[in-house]
Amino acid sequence: MAGRFEALPGGGAAVALDEVEVSILRSLAVQLLELIGPGDEPVAGEDPLAALFAEGPSEPPSDPALRRLFPDAYGDDTDELRQAAADFRRFTENDLRARKRGDALAMVRSLDSLSSDSAAAGEGGGGILKLTPDESRAWLGTLNDLRLTIATRLEVTEDDESEQLYRLPDEDPRKPMVMAYLWLGGLQETLVETLMP
Repeated sequence: MAGRFEALPGGGAAVALDEVEVSILRSLAVQLLELIGPGDEPVAGEDPLAALFAEGPSEPPSDPALRRLFPDAYGDDTDELRQAAADFRRFTENDLRARKRGDALAMVRSLDSLSSDSAAAGEGGGGILKLTPDESRAWLGTLNDLRLTIATRLEVTEDDESEQLYRLPDEDPRKPMVMAYLWLGGLQETLVETLMP
């Protein structure tokens, strides 16, 4: 089970993680939360339904990683398509950001729970992490978002370029990020397999 998710009877998935893996995953998820940004909390005394109708931004983010996480819905070939993309973004980006934040928080909470359980048992910070089907889907979304973010930072745009990542020398400063990218890919692939009927 080490390094790969396995299906649990009745749904969900499990993976064995050591203390270092838990720490890396948690750190990456927290960094993703910081990149996505805080959610807008309803102002005290205001109608909470007003938040449901709040409009989001109409322009794509300036950070390339955020642009990858929140891409335009339509190409920008014409003024009409640019306007349609801006309208779509304005009405959907807030919800998409909230879902991505919720997924990343679910990952952090499950890792914290695993660490707490391990510490209570007198073990290190690792162990067997068991996820419900809903937690598995949240993890899958966050693993995907982490890989997209890292791929953007590594300037990986095609699968052919990812092959070159395997051959980076150990001295290359990108090597740790590449190792995380490849490891997250393995986790993501095995988690997808557990969710397939």
